[in-house]
Amino acid sequence: MSKADYGELSINGLWKNNPAIVQLLGLCPLLAVTGSVVNALGLGIATCFVLITSNTAVSLIRNVTSDAVRLPTFVMIIAAAVTCIELLMQAYSYELYEILGIFLPLITTNCVILGRADGFARKNPVLPAMYDGFIMGIGFTLILLLLGALRELSGTGAIFANMDLLFGASAVSWKIVAFENYQPFLLAILPPGAFIFTGFIIALKNVVDGEIERRALARAAPVETGSKRVRVTGTVS
Repeated sequence: MSKADYGELSINGLWKNNPAIVQLLGLCPLLAVTGSVVNALGLGIATCFVLITSNTAVSLIRNVTSDAVRLPTFVMIIAAAVTCIELLMQAYSYELYEILGIFLPLITTNCVILGRADGFARKNPVLPAMYDGFIMGIGFTLILLLLGALRELSGTGAIFANMDLLFGASAVSWKIVAFENYQPFLLAILPPGAFIFTGFIIALKNVVDGEIERRALARAAPVETGSKRVRVTGTVS
């Protein structure tokens, strides 16, 4: 693949075809665990790992897997990758693993991962497939982080709380209190708040896309050429 192709993959994964706010896939964990930045980051890292691993493995076996067993094979690969990330989180960030709970094993059924494996990785060589998994994972993680930051900040008046669950004791001081004596806004950190903030993010993206399209049409509009007649009235001295 050329640099232009990798650039197109990047634009699609991060913006044009972002799995969270364009394809609207993986909404269950997106809405459930984004009450804080640390939860969102933990799930994002796990999803990135599974996407990269599964895309790479699917690409490696793409020429030896028949259509009859294609999908079951892909699911087995994804499940194995999810098991690996679960074991890693149990070993190195057990408390966060407990908080994320059922949503870690549910990555196996995330349509983003199976969709990229079947729609892209099985048709492309290893490096493009690996990069596609990486950029799609980054796009998904960025929306998780944005949603987690908005909900945590508006819900508690602080941000980056409990980052030690992921980065160890040295991250305890990372918490930033934006508003002193803040009255907690519980709706933001409850499931309805996730729907509301996700709607705002999607609406903002649509507004930006609309403005980009309007400017592109304005630049592409034909420019009138040729002489124009000017009518002059009065006396010219």
